[in-house]
Amino acid sequence: MNPIELVMGIALVALAVFLVVAVLMQQGKDKKLSGSIAGGADTYYGKGKGNRRDKLLFRLTLVGAVLFGVLVVAMYVVVFKLNG
Repeated sequence: MNPIELVMGIALVALAVFLVVAVLMQQGKDKKLSGSIAGGADTYYGKGKGNRRDKLLFRLTLVGAVLFGVLVVAMYVVVFKLNG
């Protein structure tokens, strides 16, 4: 295993862990109906409280997923070129 494969492998593992954590930290989009059934009252000021955090997590997850896909393809090309 050469150093390029090692670095790319470590980056893949780090991105995979980041994606799992980022997805688990996001809130579901369907909580609005369940809150009204359960009796949770949202005030006007409380509705947008987590909006910025959710948008940031969504964007970070999207960027991480794209980077993960590009890195997987690059890793395949590097391994195929070096071993084949």
